[in-house]
Amino acid sequence: MIEIKNTSVMNFENAIRGARNPLNSWNRLDSCFDSEGNFVLGPNDLDLAKRLASAGSDHRKFMRMIFVSVDLNAPLYWWKEFDTYKVGTVANSCSTMHKIHSKPLTREDFSFDKMNEESLKMMDSLLEYFESVRQAYLETKDKALWYNMIQLLPSSFNQMRTVTLNYENLRNMYFARRSHKLDEWHVFCDWIKSLPYAKELICGEENE
Repeated sequence: MIEIKNTSVMNFENAIRGARNPLNSWNRLDSCFDSEGNFVLGPNDLDLAKRLASAGSDHRKFMRMIFVSVDLNAPLYWWKEFDTYKVGTVANSCSTMHKIHSKPLTREDFSFDKMNEESLKMMDSLLEYFESVRQAYLETKDKALWYNMIQLLPSSFNQMRTVTLNYENLRNMYFARRSHKLDEWHVFCDWIKSLPYAKELICGEENE
């Protein structure tokens, strides 16, 4: 399971202006903001952006200047793979270190959508035991009990992070993960495809 919320795309205007710096072709800038505040690439700028995007990473530096901020709520087993993409990304996560004991854990705190009934029963048993450890920790503040919670936490635990990426990161992720075994990556790649001009700049033919 993965939830994607609060998407913001920023800095298109500055990125496309910078893309024209090498040839001093600012006189061909023809993009603008529409009445709703969305940045719209004009025909000249869109043509340039598409050509640079398909020319390889050395030529599409402007894509590193198009920023995306988003809230992602996903299981730890997915975040482990996401963390492969460290360069040019920033994430601020909810803290298990500080908040693991703050409330009882329920099924809704985990990605359990693929589990069969037997596995769900095992999870319920684990959550029942986890709650007994949590209550004991709240009463005693024994650090050993806190470690039990941290080390017992399944990788299906959902963590929310606010993440900042750029279009170049997202292009790399899209081509690397669009056929991945995990369904979470398919949902993530579908979200990438929904971003402004993703079809032209991110999801076009790979050409390195």
